[in-house]
This record gives sequence, C-alpha cells and structure tokens, in this order.
Amino acid sequence: MKTVYSPDHILRNAKTELTGGQLVTPFECPQRADYVLAAIKFQQLGAIVSPTQWPRSCVESIHDTGYLTFLDSIWQRWTLTGNQGEAIPNIWPSRSMPGLHIPNHIEGQLGYYSLAGETSISEGTAQAAWASANVALSAADLIQKGEGSAFALCRPPGHHASKNQYGGYCFINNAAIAAQKLLSDGANRVAILDVDFHHGNGTQDIFYQRSDVLFCSIHGDPMEAFPYFLGFANETGKGAGLGLNLNLPLPRGTPYHLWHQALIRAISKIHTFEADALVISLGVDTFENDPISFFKLKSDDFIDMGKTIASMGLPTLFVMEGGYAVEEIGTNTVNVLKGFENLAG
Repeated sequence: MKTVYSPDHILRNAKTELTGGQLVTPFECPQRADYVLAAIKFQQLGAIVSPTQWPRSCVESIHDTGYLTFLDSIWQRWTLTGNQGEAIPNIWPSRSMPGLHIPNHIEGQLGYYSLAGETSISEGTAQAAWASANVALSAADLIQKGEGSAFALCRPPGHHASKNQYGGYCFINNAAIAAQKLLSDGANRVAILDVDFHHGNGTQDIFYQRSDVLFCSIHGDPMEAFPYFLGFANETGKGAGLGLNLNLPLPRGTPYHLWHQALIRAISKIHTFEADALVISLGVDTFENDPISFFKLKSDDFIDMGKTIASMGLPTLFVMEGGYAVEEIGTNTVNVLKGFENLAG
C-alpha cells in the first residue's frame, strides 16, 4: 500500500492548547506523524510518495470560501494587531443571538469560525492544512488510477472541520475533499466510515443532506465526549440524505468485541448503500492508552479491524485523523493497514 506524506505538516507546530483551565502543550503535535512514518518504514508497508499540488477549487467544493479566506489570513492579521500569543477565540455566537453576522473584528471572526477553544492557530497552520489536503487528494487520485488502497498520512487531521468552522485540531476536512474527488472522478456513491474515537461532526455536517455520500461513525458517546453536541443515534440525515447518516455512539470503557459489533453494523449499512469506493477516517485514539479518549482497544485489535474493513472488497482510502502522541500510534495505524492488506491480498 502506498503512503502519501508531506513533511510540511511540521509547519503546524502550535505551542498552546486550552485544557483543564490551563494552556498546555498540544496533544496534536508533529511527533504523531513521525511515529506513524517510522512504523511504516520499519514494517516496509510500501512506497512513500509526495503529494501533488491540487487546484484550490478541490477544497472550495467542500468549504465556504469566506472561511478559507479567514484561514489563509488569520495569522498575519493576528500578529499585525500586536498580539503576542497564538490565536485563541474568547467569544462565540450564542444560541441566544439569532440573525448572526460575521464581525469585522478579528476576535469576533475567530469566534464565528471556530468550533471550540482548545485549538489555537499558530504560524504555519494554514500552510500545513493545505498540505494535508493535498495529501488526501493525491491519495484519492491513486484510488482513481486503479490502486486498490492507499494511505493519506494527513496532519493536521480534518474530520471536525465543517463547511465553515475549524476546531478539534482540524482546519480542512481531508476525508470530505477526498470523497468529493472520488465522486468528481466518476464514482456514483462513496461511503465514509469514521473509526476515530471522536465523532466526525464536520463530515456529518458536510454530507448530511446529500444522497451520494453515506457517513457512518463509531465513536464515544457525545454525552461524555467531544464534540458533545453532535453524534447521536437519532441523527440520520435530512432531505436527500435522509437515512444516509449512521451514528454508533458507544460508552466509556468499550472493549474491542463490542466496538467490532458496531463495525459490523456500519459495514451492513455500507453494503446496502452499494458504494463504489470507501474512505476511512482512520483515528487510532480508540487505543486503551490514548491520553484523551476512553475506549479499550489493544494494539492487536487494530489488525482485526483492518481485516474486517477489507472484507467489504471496496477500493479503500485511509485518511489519518486522531490518535495522540503515544508511540503506539505508529504500531496501531500500521496494524490496521497491514490487517487490511493481509486479507485484501
């Protein structure tokens, strides 16, 4: 399996994350990609290739242009106003404020375009996000050209980024733009299966009213886990997308055999949908020792996860999402990919 990777991910190297009332070193950090890349090389998974530069329109097909303009300009504007730290929002539009406008002031725009306050914007964030998008698009292109599978080693991740909001360490929704590229290249229907511990709220938002993309997510119960306000089982799609959104929230301490039952439910839905291609939002923060999650999957479980995904027999694009800076992130990611390859042949 080929891996698409860009060293430009290092440009996203924030120093602050708001958690527990403190500014701490972010859990989403460059070492995450380093661990995964080292494991790919050690296990000789396959060729590691550089991404192609894709037209901006590929991302604009998913994200609001005003939001992308904000993302591109925010750091320069933030520093020109004399701010010394990283950009962190301090106010959000409230549900008691109907008829929202986008403010001119930078603090108002930060609040308008942000999902959550834990994710600071630092120098190089936008450049890294665009490089990550190119990684996903280039890996999707490999699938379009006949590869049975490919791995997009994206960083920063993407599945929390909605049409016009960032947060949860995500700025551009890599899985969504990859799925759209597969559709633009000729697929009639694409399924996205999100196996990250956290619900892919951004991906759900983007495709919730569309009939050409099925979104399935297995994740921590949003009553207890980020993003809290989306990811419930009764969210099943709207309009043309009614019935094409499947959320499978699971409780604290879920072991693999129960997680796997949810995976089988998602696979059944994907079979019924008759997808032409499959995008996996691959988060490995379901691991028992992940620092910010509460499932109990063990490293060997990720091998079986890969085999089970391979049983669908679909062209499959893996897009890296979460899994935080413990060394096992590399082992667990490669276990999924090798498990998939071993069954897919």
